[in-house]
Amino acid sequence: MVMGRTLFLLVFCLWIPLEVLGRKEPSSPTTVNSTVSSRPKVVKFGALFTVNSVIGRSALPAILAAVRDVNSIRTILPGIDLQVILHNTNCSEFLGTMEALQLMENDVVAIVGPLSSGIAHVISHVVNELHVPLLSFGATDPTLSSLQYPYFVRTTQNDHFQMFAVADFIDYYRWKEVIAIYVDNDNGRNGISVLGDALSKKRAKISYKAAFTPGATESDISDLLNEVNLMESRVYVLHVNPDSGLAVFSIAKRLRMMTSGYVWIATHWLPSVLDSFDTPDSDTMDLLQGVVAFRHHIPDTDLKRSLLSRLKSQRDRESVSFNSYAFYAYDSVWLAARALDAYLNEGGNISFSSDPKLHDTNGSLLQLSSLRTFDGGPEFLRTILGINFTGVSGQIEFDMDKNLVHPAYDILNIGGTGSRRIGYWSNHTGLSVIAPESLYEKKSSNTSLMSNQQVYSVIWPGETTTTPRGWVFPNNGRPLRIAVPNRVSYKDFVAKDKDPPGVHGYCIDVFEAAINLLSYPVPRQYMLYGNGKRNPDYNELVEQVAQNNFDAVVGDVAIVTNRTRIVDFTQPFMPSGLVVVVPVVEQKSSPWSFLEPFTTQMWCVTGAFFLFVGTVVWILEHRLNPEFRGSPRKQLITVFWFSFSTMFFSHRENTVSGLGRLVLIIWLFVVLIINSSYTASLTSILTVQQLSSQIDGIDSLISSTQPIGIQDGSFARKYLIDELNIAESRIVTLKTMEEYVDALQRGPKGGGVMAIVDELPYIEVLMSSTNCKFRNVGQEFTKSGWGFAFQRDSPLAIDLSTAILQLSENGDLQKIHDKWLSKEECTTVANSNKLALTSFWGLFLICGIACAIALIVFFIRVYCQYNKFSAEPGKIDEEIQPVKSRRPSRTSSLKNLIEFVDKRESEIKGKNKKRRHSQNFDEHSVTSPS
Repeated sequence: MVMGRTLFLLVFCLWIPLEVLGRKEPSSPTTVNSTVSSRPKVVKFGALFTVNSVIGRSALPAILAAVRDVNSIRTILPGIDLQVILHNTNCSEFLGTMEALQLMENDVVAIVGPLSSGIAHVISHVVNELHVPLLSFGATDPTLSSLQYPYFVRTTQNDHFQMFAVADFIDYYRWKEVIAIYVDNDNGRNGISVLGDALSKKRAKISYKAAFTPGATESDISDLLNEVNLMESRVYVLHVNPDSGLAVFSIAKRLRMMTSGYVWIATHWLPSVLDSFDTPDSDTMDLLQGVVAFRHHIPDTDLKRSLLSRLKSQRDRESVSFNSYAFYAYDSVWLAARALDAYLNEGGNISFSSDPKLHDTNGSLLQLSSLRTFDGGPEFLRTILGINFTGVSGQIEFDMDKNLVHPAYDILNIGGTGSRRIGYWSNHTGLSVIAPESLYEKKSSNTSLMSNQQVYSVIWPGETTTTPRGWVFPNNGRPLRIAVPNRVSYKDFVAKDKDPPGVHGYCIDVFEAAINLLSYPVPRQYMLYGNGKRNPDYNELVEQVAQNNFDAVVGDVAIVTNRTRIVDFTQPFMPSGLVVVVPVVEQKSSPWSFLEPFTTQMWCVTGAFFLFVGTVVWILEHRLNPEFRGSPRKQLITVFWFSFSTMFFSHRENTVSGLGRLVLIIWLFVVLIINSSYTASLTSILTVQQLSSQIDGIDSLISSTQPIGIQDGSFARKYLIDELNIAESRIVTLKTMEEYVDALQRGPKGGGVMAIVDELPYIEVLMSSTNCKFRNVGQEFTKSGWGFAFQRDSPLAIDLSTAILQLSENGDLQKIHDKWLSKEECTTVANSNKLALTSFWGLFLICGIACAIALIVFFIRVYCQYNKFSAEPGKIDEEIQPVKSRRPSRTSSLKNLIEFVDKRESEIKGKNKKRRHSQNFDEHSVTSPS
């Protein structure tokens, strides 16, 4: 019987607007019973909300005060008496709809209200038909801003912004999963839907939506809270009605859900309740210790303080305080008054017309014909949306989506006997500890302000200042499902015990050590993955985690790009990367090994420079240094001896000329570099093992056509084919270490492989286990590491990453490595590359330039001395000789020049001195008497 009545009421409630909107519009609409008033003496507007409610008790005195203020100020609506007609919805959507229809019969130009988003949805269809603007100061449902409701004007903040504020707060503390607890009505559902969208932009999510009916009993709420308490997330967002929200906290406290580790975030309903009390009682405050709540931000202005003072003086006997909705209700009346004043000043008329579409049929008692359309409704609506003034709630101005500009919220932390503000949020600044109105005036960009998110410290439930982790392992008896690869090779890393399902190995010990560092227990169960006959495909194993078949993978799992797209990895606990492995052999030393360090070209150029530098030094020292003089045979021997003795820095001849010393210093530096390089290369050739193949790295391996071995199940196969474009026919899959050894030893000619490409940790084990018969060549051509894989956004991945870093810093990670993997280290492998001229041509170039400069300076100096020495008086007579005698003269001059160069410089200087003395004596004899 009760269900039948409820169904009838719902159908009847929805039937009214559907009948209004469903009438067929006539081809030429007519207007009857039209009433027109150019400047009426009385203008009526409606007020529609639940009076006896948390919001209604604050809103009613504010509306009445606003009407008195408008009527007392003659600059707004002069000569017009503004009257309000109040209808009480009594917390019922059905009664609210009926009250709205009755209100419309009074020819109101606007309606202030309702509080309920459900009622707003229904009567918005009615006001759309009657062209009466609906100014709601309490309906915060985001979907009411849609184009479907053009006459709905929200004069409070849209819950769209509040949910983004909550999402920013959650992201600030890096929580990735929350549980939404809400009333299952239009406001609750649509608000939580926006919260889910906002969290998704932060890479977070609502893990569970816990909804209860508007009239839910304490038993129903208790069952719901018990259900969410068994889940993983401990961050709860409570989005309910002000009149029933405290019951949720009362039950939560009884269930011990208000203790340490829990996070409760309440939307604006909670501050609305607390602000409605002068002094909340201690029992109420005990329920809310540690809760974080969001409250509409109302700037602290003189207008606000003046209004509060007047409201409290009127209602002081009832000791009622006022929440933010009182200010929005007050500004709603002023918005209607200012818009109406502007509308009338622009020539608008207050007129209503009967619509023939609205008529009663079949003896209906609904009296639809009494509903009349506001003729100036469209123009009046445009005027409302264009109004801009500063009210007690802040700036009253609408954006393109009909939302108030500058949405902002106070973030409150409830504790003790009250609450404290820990920050603000606005769509311009994000989280901040500075009031939004002061930041609006700054010229900083939105991006720069958003990047500086901060709030003050919070005292969480349980009176702790430590930020809660935000999650626990579900209290439903299911441990963490950890997949472990069932390997058939390299079992030092991970392998199953003889008594399954136990596992052991390096990776397992690292994971267990990291788990032990966590501040909370982690129930876990290891589950082998693979048939034990071959290594499992690691890409498929990671996909099993992404598909929720496992919670994590613990093992030698490489962190590669395609895997990070579907799962989250911890901090790498083992560095890794692909390397190339080839066989090595001991080569016997050749009798001519001493020639191998240099190429033939390098030997020839080096020998030529020894002779060239020796010749240059001889030329520069010959005229000054007696050690570089003598018979031609002696001088030739000196040149050869000096040239090659510099190789061992054992030359006996001293250099006395500045140019000679310069050349010798540069040449000795070149010789030092050549000697060092030769010694190092020869030592390597004589003492280090040599490669038995021509592969010296990944580049030479790609250019060859020989087969390449890879480990079964490794990502190397996909990488070589997709990234390096190696033909799939060249890839040979090897399952065990024994197959590695056999394939490398047989080589391509024996049906084996030229080289193996695998991850470095495996190769290190291979080399140490085979007494260094195989070595990696070249550098690692990929850089990655091994990590533990978890489902996306798993908080355990973050905590384990921190634990792995702690293991690395305190040395425990190295101890575990030494326990399982400390083996013999192999010496470096040498290749057959000889030192070529390309490595030294810069040195030879510098030395050659120095020699050339020294020779040029030397010959210029000698030529100047020769010209000065040969300038005699008889030289003029030689120049006037016949042409036929010039050739013998040139030959004689060249001979004289060579003889001059061969002479010692001290001898030349002596002759010049004697000649100057003789000239001075002759000049003295001519001028003096005989």
